[in-house]
Amino acid sequence: MSLTKELINEALSGVSHPDGGDIVSRGCVVNVAVCSTDASVRICYTQGHPDQPQPDRSTLSNLGKFAEQLIRASAKEQGVDSLGLVIDFVDHAGEVVLKLKSDTKTSADQSKPADQTQQSTPQNNNAAGVPGVKHIIAVGAGKGGVGKSTVAVNLAIGLARKGHSVGVLDGDIYGPSLPTMLGLDAMDQAVIESTLQPFLVHGIKSITMGKLVDPEKPLIWRGPMAHGAFHQLIERTQWGELDYLIIDLPPGTGDVPLTLAQSVQLTGAVIVCTPQKVAQDDAVRAANMFESLGVERLGVVENMSYFIGDDGKEYDIFGKGGAQQMSQKLGLPFLGSIPINTALRQNMDSGNPTKNFDPDTAGGPQLPASLNQLADQLVAQVTLASMGKGSKAPTLSIS
Repeated sequence: MSLTKELINEALSGVSHPDGGDIVSRGCVVNVAVCSTDASVRICYTQGHPDQPQPDRSTLSNLGKFAEQLIRASAKEQGVDSLGLVIDFVDHAGEVVLKLKSDTKTSADQSKPADQTQQSTPQNNNAAGVPGVKHIIAVGAGKGGVGKSTVAVNLAIGLARKGHSVGVLDGDIYGPSLPTMLGLDAMDQAVIESTLQPFLVHGIKSITMGKLVDPEKPLIWRGPMAHGAFHQLIERTQWGELDYLIIDLPPGTGDVPLTLAQSVQLTGAVIVCTPQKVAQDDAVRAANMFESLGVERLGVVENMSYFIGDDGKEYDIFGKGGAQQMSQKLGLPFLGSIPINTALRQNMDSGNPTKNFDPDTAGGPQLPASLNQLADQLVAQVTLASMGKGSKAPTLSIS
């Protein structure tokens, strides 16, 4: 037997809601993620009722401890004696108001044979981190044109709107997109004492090669020049303290992704794919590249999953669900699907991506909902990856 999200939800149904019923039936359990013997739970007592007052921290703490007891008891019945558990209480906007983290990993977890431990240690762990940055997330794809930059920018803004400090680095040296998508055209790159100062727009910090070179001239660079430019963007930027640094990689499996994986310690990678088969084939190659480099694969995003017309109807232009099926075949988490509509294109072209999070300026509620879900799922996967770091990558299940 093993730990499952169904088991956790069943245990949480024993936690009463102050207004009657239990927190599961009332929809307060907004996210459950399970990774082997680690679990992450997000609970919102004001779910669906933003005007309802949030319980005080003492009450939430007591409720969290009771929920932990129920989960651990159920897990033990299934033979899971060593459980790593994180319980986040969030408000209606998704911001964490109280985090409860406990870990009862026993010394038995460290009693693996030496050769097995060595094989399960990611090669990328030997790389250096970026001072002040907690988590570095690479956003990659096997081919161009799948909306990788769109996903990276909206993911960064989605995380920032949930209270995280976030930066985004335009690692697409040859085809930088951030100047347009973030509306940086009228801004000048500031340099203080040979250190690049990131732009602060839309609640995030950003840096891009597109503001360091003539925007109309092509970069005809061989590999070593691209390596050097990429290193300077990371090492010479004054990022400050960040919870997340999102790196938008160039398409494919070439020099820059390889350099990144070998020189920067990544928390993990997100693979972007559109539904059609030709995109899936290349996305599989990208996923296998990250695996071979020892980079944790946090999950797959299906971009352009469907088109929302001006009439509000959904059209499966590329065959909705293909990337999700691919993620299942690879045993990777599916982080969510993002639709495409006229508003998304207009907002990104005009450098106003924040408008994608407001139903009034995003063509309806579907796009904001999908982007918020994507940010939530990524946070859950990062939490699990951090808890299970150094152990063999298991299959993840998210609800």
